[in-house]
Amino acid sequence: MSKIPFSELETAAYCPRKLYYRRREDDFEVPDEVAERRDLAFRYGDLLAGPDDDLADLPLAVSPDEFRSNLEYARRRFDAAWPEIRDPSERERLTEGKDCRGVVHKVLSLDAPTPAMVFTGDPPEQGVWEPQSVRAVAAAKALSWAFEQSVERAFVEYPAHGVVREVRIDTRRKAAYRTAVNAVRSLDGPPPRLTSDAKCDACDYRAECGVKTRSLRSLLGL
Repeated sequence: MSKIPFSELETAAYCPRKLYYRRREDDFEVPDEVAERRDLAFRYGDLLAGPDDDLADLPLAVSPDEFRSNLEYARRRFDAAWPEIRDPSERERLTEGKDCRGVVHKVLSLDAPTPAMVFTGDPPEQGVWEPQSVRAVAAAKALSWAFEQSVERAFVEYPAHGVVREVRIDTRRKAAYRTAVNAVRSLDGPPPRLTSDAKCDACDYRAECGVKTRSLRSLLGL
């Protein structure tokens, strides 16, 4: 059975129907803006130490002061792991697991080979978005399979914000990962549409999908 790409698991966790459209259009190209923001995750040391002028032309989503404050918090919060987050043992490692395969953005040599996955959008107020959690679990499982060693955590980075968060590979996250695997394996034709879901408003395929989204006015009963 073929290995599922990390990107497909993330998309299926967001919406299986979106994955159907992405597959049909072969729409998995990485935009230049994403590549530029992802590159920030490999420059933390220089960006913390350099002058403010060095940050002025970077694709940050927050002010330079907030960016540095967030990075300083991450450095203190993950003191033991920070040297590896800043300068990982391996970068962009193509890894295959039992069910999935993909690029692990950073492999950290901690108590076990630990993935750090880099996302270029905005973080939630706390934790990480579930589709990104699924991708982090996929990376952890792939490394666990490749190194024959249990991997119990991962890191998720939002470099345009300077935010780093830890993800524990717990029972709930493993279940969400397995649900995404099953969704991808069973994909044969367009899955049912989501209904009245906020995810649809931000989806690039909402017009093609034909889902009916409600306006803020109607949600408020006005």
